[in-house]
Amino acid sequence: MQSENNIPKHIAIIMDGNGRWAKERGLPRIAGHRQGINRTREIIKAASETGIKALTLFAFSAENWQRPKREIDMLMNALDNFLKSNIKELIKENISLKFIGRQDPLPIKVLDRIKKSVEATKDNTGLKLCLALNYGSRQEIVDAVKKIMDSYLNKELSLEEIDENNFHKFLYTDGLPDPDLLIRTSGEQRISNFLLWQISYAELYFTKKYWPDFTREEFKKAIREYQRRDRRFGALN
Repeated sequence: MQSENNIPKHIAIIMDGNGRWAKERGLPRIAGHRQGINRTREIIKAASETGIKALTLFAFSAENWQRPKREIDMLMNALDNFLKSNIKELIKENISLKFIGRQDPLPIKVLDRIKKSVEATKDNTGLKLCLALNYGSRQEIVDAVKKIMDSYLNKELSLEEIDENNFHKFLYTDGLPDPDLLIRTSGEQRISNFLLWQISYAELYFTKKYWPDFTREEFKKAIREYQRRDRRFGALN
């Protein structure tokens, strides 16, 4: 059992259940996403205050483009508005932003807002907030392999130098520690193509709470459960 003072350095969250939350209340799916965005603000603040070093949120997957265009447009506008309206607060809270995922086919407006937000927070030294946008872990691994091949062909990297540590440097998450804890809301118990390489030794926590209902106290509950886990990494205590 870990100490109660042992706070995970990096928490990753699959924020799931906005649509079902809305449906159960007779509301449009967009209402669920709006409530989910409010919850995101709360959890970011809670992570910062708890002393978490990095928080990665699965905001939009590469597979989410299959959803209705109206919903996609709403989500893109919501992200743009979220960054625009919260950037001063992020700077005040000493939070730096990082985005992972492929840029194409993200809207130009969103890409421009991302660039400005990352630049505005680059000198902050507190919580590292990483948003996975148009992200798929298999894509990430393929992209890493392509980069390694380019480095090898350009004689920047030898075969002997290609190991787990060097491979990690070619992933989107370069510069972040691997997640200690992966949380998924809504009752689903799947990884859904999220951080497949990085969560090799992460503790998994599944809750039936939909993301709009995942409060600060639920977040702390997940951390307390993590602190009760016996992490051995293949060894014996």
